Amino acid sequence: MSTVEDEAAVAGPLARRAAALTAILATGLLALTAVLVVPWDWVPGGDLRPLAESQMFTPAEIARAEAFSSGQRYLGWASYALSLLFALALGLTSLGSRLLRRLQGRLRWWLAVPLGVLALLTVGRLLTLPLSLAAHHRNLDYGLSGQSWPAWSVDILKSLGVSWVFTALLALLVVAAARRSPRLWFAWAGGAAAVLTVGGSFLYPVAVEPLFNRFTSMEPGAFKTSVLALAERQGVEVDDVLVADASRRTTTLNAYVSGLGGTRRVVVYDNLLADLPPNQARVVIAHEMAHAENRDVAVGTLLGAIGSVLGVAVLALALDSRWLRRRTATTGAADPASLAALVALVAVGAVVSSPAQNLVSRAVEARADRDSISATGADRTFVSVQQALAVSALHDPNPPRWSQVWFGSHPTALERGGLPRSLRDAR
Repeated sequence: MSTVEDEAAVAGPLARRAAALTAILATGLLALTAVLVVPWDWVPGGDLRPLAESQMFTPAEIARAEAFSSGQRYLGWASYALSLLFALALGLTSLGSRLLRRLQGRLRWWLAVPLGVLALLTVGRLLTLPLSLAAHHRNLDYGLSGQSWPAWSVDILKSLGVSWVFTALLALLVVAAARRSPRLWFAWAGGAAAVLTVGGSFLYPVAVEPLFNRFTSMEPGAFKTSVLALAERQGVEVDDVLVADASRRTTTLNAYVSGLGGTRRVVVYDNLLADLPPNQARVVIAHEMAHAENRDVAVGTLLGAIGSVLGVAVLALALDSRWLRRRTATTGAADPASLAALVALVAVGAVVSSPAQNLVSRAVEARADRDSISATGADRTFVSVQQALAVSALHDPNPPRWSQVWFGSHPTALERGGLPRSLRDAR
């Protein structure tokens, strides 16, 4: 027996009742928190009435957006399905554990784990690379990107590196906790995963975002003065607004808020400032200020932290099951060769939880839209902004319902365009 297998054999029985109870309690807490903190009512006191396609877009704009979006959807779905099938093929059979044991050899577990994670992620990325190449080629053809192939390739490698670091940390937590406390490892790993979620939200703006964009302070002038005044009206403490050099990668117009506490930042794409008139740019920035005002990043982090405890508890029950251990030829969570099963289970969890996550996201985005309209008083301008954003990104104005449920993190352009009228009717 190899050193890795010897070390894995120290695993003992899991306290399954405690893990199940933890999963039940975390589910209840997650549901209660979501009920209390998520703004579920998109139009308080009324109903949302989306605009018709013809009220926002020309026939040519609709045709172009549908042609682009349908192709990208098929590529995205195919990539998603291929990644999931690959994870399941390795993670729910003995194939993954056999391959990992050959790769990991006699390495100590704390070296075997990150090496195994890197191998799994790299092969998975290579399998979907042709689809990613096709998607970038279409972005170039439709004028949504001017990024060169070498620069795009570097971003792919950076993205793989970021995924490896976060996934390896999670895997190390699981294996270390299972080796240290075989019966209650899910409690230790769940707590650590929650802390890691909070730490990730805090560090992401300063550790990850600079890998993909350069950030500069917004140039002083009348527009920046108006933005800072807008922040003051919305009750948001903002010392500066950062501008990202996103135009070297995409023509999509965007802005966002990220970070917690001292790392919180409001970021605007440089092409948004260049392509939109000031009154429209302020509407977009007011939306992001609303996220800061409502502490949406903190809310999302809280839900993510509770969800990570739930996820680890469910993961523990699955990895401890006799059926899975028999099928994968592993001894449980303490076995570094169980990484393939861990990755597969996480992938399944992401698929299952995606509708709920996006349901929350759409409600939060709708509130930010409401606050933007209230702060700027720009009903008609708001509709024009949604039209400009959708046209710049070639968003499908009316995506398939199930696609929106599963993957739509924002309301559709037609829903957002109908929000000002719906709010007026509800008064």
